[in-house]
Amino acid sequence: MSEVVSHYSISMDQISDFEFRVRFDKPDHPELKMDEPPPLGKDSGPNAGRLLAAAIGNCLSASFLFAARKSGAAPTGMRADVKVEVIRNENRRFRIGRIEVQLDPGIKPEDLEKAKAAAQMFEDFCTITASVRQGIPVDVKLRGLE
Repeated sequence: MSEVVSHYSISMDQISDFEFRVRFDKPDHPELKMDEPPPLGKDSGPNAGRLLAAAIGNCLSASFLFAARKSGAAPTGMRADVKVEVIRNENRRFRIGRIEVQLDPGIKPEDLEKAKAAAQMFEDFCTITASVRQGIPVDVKLRGLE
């Protein structure tokens, strides 16, 4: 088993129906409202799949930026476009079937070779993408139903 180097927690409270308020463990981080699209919810905030896509896009962008700077390149305006395919599995349940990420780091021609070196290693720095690819154990407990 790997050594735990840090931990954090969030909390979520139902607002109504499928709307939830997410509170982070840092007082300076604003609350976030999540909701499901119709027919379940009102689509008044991002759902979990969209947040997963944002987490992957953000982590890959930050990881490339980190690797590029370590390689001596200076990206000039990182952009990530993330496409998510939702599928139905063999039991007809919705699942994220595929996520495609396109990064545009805005590399200047004089930094191209340095950026290519960063491109060879940056995904290894991306905590979220590497964790999702490996599968993350999730322990679920239902209070009062054990």
